[in-house]
Amino acid sequence: MFKGLLSDARLIRDRDPAARTTLEVILLYQGFHALFYHRQAHWLYRHKRFFLARALSQFARHMTGIEIHPGAKIGRGLFIDHGMGIVIGETAEIGDNCTIYHGVTLGGTGHDTGKRHPTIGDNVLISTGAKVLGPFKVGDNSRIGANAVVLQEVPANSTVVGVKARVVKIDGQRVSTPSYDLDQINLPDPLAQELCRLQHRVYVNEQRLKQEADKILESDE
Repeated sequence: MFKGLLSDARLIRDRDPAARTTLEVILLYQGFHALFYHRQAHWLYRHKRFFLARALSQFARHMTGIEIHPGAKIGRGLFIDHGMGIVIGETAEIGDNCTIYHGVTLGGTGHDTGKRHPTIGDNVLISTGAKVLGPFKVGDNSRIGANAVVLQEVPANSTVVGVKARVVKIDGQRVSTPSYDLDQINLPDPLAQELCRLQHRVYVNEQRLKQEADKILESDE
């Protein structure tokens, strides 16, 4: 367990341009501290020490501002950047080498039992303030834009943005490791694109109507 944590710290150091040393990550990064507590709480949870597991997770929440239910399954190399306000539900699953920014929620949509939180694939980037709600899969190598509200399955190698989030294909090409690409700004806006298309159609129709009106006026003369 602790060997895995050292590997997590090194991966965070390599992926965060602000990190200078592994020791700095271990001592000062709240995202790493949240992982440190969660690995122990999850061990207790798997061994049916539910009260102790929950107590440790709540202690971690107060210490880090990051709430991870002890039942959540987290893979290797998770990079929680800043992390304040992150909530990860009991049946959530996170793959390897993912990146999560502050204000993210991996939550449910009601009082259902069983699997009720999302499954996040490998190499996924979830940007600031995004909400992923429901028991569906976010495919490998996907990116979720800032403040997106994701309520349905996300295919692999795609980007989703907006409220309600929409899938945007990226040139039809595979995105290999988007969680390492920390650019949260240069994401397409499907709503703006649709408005531009509608504006163009309105302009074209106006020109046609004008031409028809000119023809009518000419015929009357």
